[in-house]
Amino acid sequence: MFSCAELSAFTRPFHVSHTAHDFHFDTHHFVQRLEREGLNRAQAEGIMGAMAEVIDESIQNMTSNMVTKAEQEKHQYTQQVDFAQLKSELQLIEKNDLASLKADNDRLVADMEKLKQRLREEITRTQAGVRLDLNLEKGRMRDESSGQELKIKEVDTRIEQEIAHLRTTIQQSKATTLQYLVGFVTGCSALLMAYLRFRV
Repeated sequence: MFSCAELSAFTRPFHVSHTAHDFHFDTHHFVQRLEREGLNRAQAEGIMGAMAEVIDESIQNMTSNMVTKAEQEKHQYTQQVDFAQLKSELQLIEKNDLASLKADNDRLVADMEKLKQRLREEITRTQAGVRLDLNLEKGRMRDESSGQELKIKEVDTRIEQEIAHLRTTIQQSKATTLQYLVGFVTGCSALLMAYLRFRV
């Protein structure tokens, strides 16, 4: 059986250094309650001692995973610092991405302008080539037309020359025929005159 001094030793707070709170358990009051329930003092004190150990162990196990306010504030500060650093890194990444995107966009615009300029130059060069080909074809057609006209003129001149030569030939034939007829008529007339003179 416990003495009064020993019982008063059980009436003490259970203190855990990991937290800022103190847990109190009145063992003397608990022993008296057990005695009122019909247990003798030795039984009540034995149960109280066992429960005190269980409660103390439970409290230690429960508070072993707890953190102090300073540790919590430190953890919150660390989280805030990590969040600020993450935010800064995200902003930097976003800024770099925007700069990279703008650079890519500017490069694409420059490439498009170069492509447009190249297409304009190609179209201009093609149009100039087509115009040159058309002019050459027109010149060739004019040359051919001039050649055809010259040949036609040569043929016309030759035809006119042939016609003139034919006319000359016809005139000469007419003159020859006329001379022949005149000579024939003159000969016939002479013969007729000679015949008539011979008859007289």
